[in-house]
Amino acid sequence: MIFDVGECLVDETTEYGTWADWLQVPRHTFAAMFGAVIAQGRDYREVFQEFRPGFDLYAERERRAEAGKPETFGEADLYPDVRDALAALRADGLWLGIAGNQTVRAGRILRELFTPDVDLIGTSDDWGASKPDRAFFERVAEVVPAEADEMLYVGDRVDNDIRPAREAGMHTALVHRGPWATIQWNTEEAKKLPTFRVESLLELSPLIQRFNEPAR
Repeated sequence: MIFDVGECLVDETTEYGTWADWLQVPRHTFAAMFGAVIAQGRDYREVFQEFRPGFDLYAERERRAEAGKPETFGEADLYPDVRDALAALRADGLWLGIAGNQTVRAGRILRELFTPDVDLIGTSDDWGASKPDRAFFERVAEVVPAEADEMLYVGDRVDNDIRPAREAGMHTALVHRGPWATIQWNTEEAKKLPTFRVESLLELSPLIQRFNEPAR
């Protein structure tokens, strides 16, 4: 099984707060605009354009790093169920991977946090393909030692995670947290597309065991 990163494993509250600070915008104002953009079905990167037209996210990441304020996250930013959920799934004998839309820097941080807890960590910057593009999920299928219909992709977004992973032939689990899942949770796609809908990653181990029982 493969996990998304932001709002699946990592609570991005701190990250987006630091972006608000960088833009010199009150954090609650930034958060309100963020939610509005998501609710309108727009790309989250348009949030930055609302406050600074012409904003180049990649260039600003470099400027932040040069200013000694790089994007970062750590153990304290992991959701509290992550470690126990990974341990339970590992004890079940499952192959575990992490793959999401992340920078090379974020990939390094993920490897520091999760090696050797998972078997693979891949990022969009590593692969030159990002979600929801089919190429990203084709890359996942290439590196995971299983057939697509034996994989479970876990994420918080219907549009970026659940729909494209399902179109790639994978099973999916939608976790109910973060701004996207909160806004999308009661939509028809969120109700019908995922194999599992969970409030916590700790629900996955027993759900997967029950799902696999008929095949034994």
